[in-house]
Amino acid sequence: MALRVGDDIEEILWTEEQISRRVAAMASQIAEDLNGASSPPVFVGVATGAFMFLADLVKRIEVPIVVDFIRVESYGSGTESNGAPRISWDVKNDVKGRHVVLVEDIVDTGNTLSCLIAHLESKGARSVSVCTLLDKPARRKVNFDLVGEGKYYCGFECPDYFVVGYGLDYAELYRNLPYVGVLKPEIYK
Repeated sequence: MALRVGDDIEEILWTEEQISRRVAAMASQIAEDLNGASSPPVFVGVATGAFMFLADLVKRIEVPIVVDFIRVESYGSGTESNGAPRISWDVKNDVKGRHVVLVEDIVDTGNTLSCLIAHLESKGARSVSVCTLLDKPARRKVNFDLVGEGKYYCGFECPDYFVVGYGLDYAELYRNLPYVGVLKPEIYK
């Protein structure tokens, strides 16, 4: 590992400015879609990767909302999901009868997302939308269905590279980069 985390990046895919513009556009669309909701929707950030995205997103939502977190373990310190997500920290707010916006850093295989949607539905969520910064459809193994009138919001379609930054990590490192970039393969191989 380099002395500066940015030195381990092969290529920047999305700059801080590009991310900021896209997050603002997504927030505007979500706020428009949620305007007039009977109760404040619950935005559930998937810890830890979505923390930067969630913070930037909710700052731009101009309707009343509730913010919560859920933690799912599925990667460990590797670069590929183990395929068996496990909820290790549940939401604290009651989602029964509420609209939930699940905020993810990246949708990869679909295993984690499918698990989380089913979990929130079992807790009585009226609808579940998904808002992801990155979608990597080339890695999809599991299709997922949204709940109720849920919608799918995607920031960027991600090529099949191992990416870090803006909350995404490798072995808990690189989350603090303000952009999303491709990690040099020699770092994780």
